[in-house]
Amino acid sequence: MSHFHPPLAAFDLEGVFLPEIWVAVAKRTQLPALQRTTRDEPDYDKLMHYRMQILEQEGLTLADIQAVIATMEPLPGAVEFLAWARRTMQTVIITDSFYEFVAPFLPKIGYPTVFAHTLQSDERGMLASYRLRVQDGKRLAVESFRTLGFRTVAVGDSYNDTRMLGAADQGILFRPPDNVILEFPHFPVTREYAELQAAIELFLYTPQPI
Repeated sequence: MSHFHPPLAAFDLEGVFLPEIWVAVAKRTQLPALQRTTRDEPDYDKLMHYRMQILEQEGLTLADIQAVIATMEPLPGAVEFLAWARRTMQTVIITDSFYEFVAPFLPKIGYPTVFAHTLQSDERGMLASYRLRVQDGKRLAVESFRTLGFRTVAVGDSYNDTRMLGAADQGILFRPPDNVILEFPHFPVTREYAELQAAIELFLYTPQPI
């Protein structure tokens, strides 16, 4: 008996549907050091401790960051593209951001399914620590979807997405920086939503092996 593998798309959040949150915070607070993201630093734990150290030094609370996030909007065209993806196949967003950050965005992008991490603040409201759901969660999620019988396409833009892209049946980079393109030349690169949609449609309509 042959088996049909329904398609599932796994997307990163920041850089794909939303602007980079920490870049926006850096601009609003005039702290250029906070502009460093996973597009620059592949070690996520190192990056987060770097950020928390700066926030502590500057006295910026979790509420201060959330106030900046509340003013942000999805990238132009993101809402329409995400709506198309959700009509077309099962869709999930897997982000290394945090539920405390992404909550204001959910109504703006139609309440998609989002896998994120969680933050902890201290009695002063300062960002004290963060909790990952699981280490290497993006890759593990996509591998699990494939084990469950889904044919997967994954889309991201940064170092921390590349293991997810590699675990999928098809990985696609969307608006990545040049350093990621150079280090991962085997992933196709797309820069506009129409181009990304075409790449996904090519994946969807390529006959499945029997």
